[in-house]
Amino acid sequence: MTRILTAEDIDDIAIGAGILGTGGGGDPLIGRLLVQKAIRDGLTVTVVDPAEVPDGACVIASAMMGAPTVVVEKLPAGEEALSSLRALEAHIGKTADFIIPMEIGGLNSMIPLLAAAQAGIPVIDGDGMGRAFPELQMETFGVYGVPGSPLVVSDANGDHVVVETGDDNVRMESFARAVTIRMGGAAYIAEYPMSGADVKRTAVAGTLGLAQSFGAAVREANQAHSDPIAAIASVVQDSIYGYAHVIATGKVTDVQRQVVDGFSSGTLKIAVFGAEDELVIDFRNENIIARMVDPAGRSEVVGVVPDLICVLDSDSGAAITTESTRYGQRVTVLGISTPEIMRTPEALKVWGPRCFGLDHDWTPLEQLAAAKQTASAP
Repeated sequence: MTRILTAEDIDDIAIGAGILGTGGGGDPLIGRLLVQKAIRDGLTVTVVDPAEVPDGACVIASAMMGAPTVVVEKLPAGEEALSSLRALEAHIGKTADFIIPMEIGGLNSMIPLLAAAQAGIPVIDGDGMGRAFPELQMETFGVYGVPGSPLVVSDANGDHVVVETGDDNVRMESFARAVTIRMGGAAYIAEYPMSGADVKRTAVAGTLGLAQSFGAAVREANQAHSDPIAAIASVVQDSIYGYAHVIATGKVTDVQRQVVDGFSSGTLKIAVFGAEDELVIDFRNENIIARMVDPAGRSEVVGVVPDLICVLDSDSGAAITTESTRYGQRVTVLGISTPEIMRTPEALKVWGPRCFGLDHDWTPLEQLAAAKQTASAP
């Protein structure tokens, strides 16, 4: 179904994309304001279902690249993503018929909407991550055979660089990361030129719509003074993600973070309410593993990539990004299971725990929760 988004729809998508960002993807606020300004200026944001995209259509993915912490201080001019799109079109000798988000999380839900509105073409309801991941090869497009390059990286100064690495998406990430660091730690990209048939085969479908549903559920829950976390979990149950549960509720007691090699990396500690345990979350742009640690120092993994570990404000249900987490916040950590397209052996080779340097294999969130319930049963 084709639909035209309103400024109010953008608000909902931004809220939902913050949740799907699992702490990363960048704060949607800046992108939301840019898209809403484009709508006020008379541009149109049109969203289409992947099934409506012709097999022979030219589709290009769009995103911000870099450390989300940098974007807080280094605001985009607003034309960078369009500049990358135009440069990539010129390089491949094709004009894009559609744009698709590289990832649905955070700011990167907004940048494709802005670029599509500026280019006057629709954006596809889907993405290549189903959440946010820190590296460019970590996309379903690449997992299922679409080369990420040629890729274009652009900055606010009007500079752009073309990266061409054939079908080696890991080298593409490495080169593009180096360019992004030289551009100040944040830049805007166009990548994964593909066909409509590729989109139908490789994309995580419906994620823009899911983000909008999350946002609407949170908004309506707050208006009704009901539980926004429960509202999010209810939406998950009717989606391709299928399962969600509260990992812990507590107070942030410590945050350690730094920008290393173009990533925001660090550790978050949460004192769990009603228990002596501490929840420790490691992040690399996004939250990648959550461990429950008891007073004796014994730890138990309660959530790990590619499942989503979402740190939310306990009162409002709003997502708290890794760059905005601070001491004293009252938070609820919601785990959301990953869709089937992201659970295959091919996918886990690209974004399983060991791809992040973790000495841990992936255990599905629902299995971790069931094991914990069994262990705590009388």
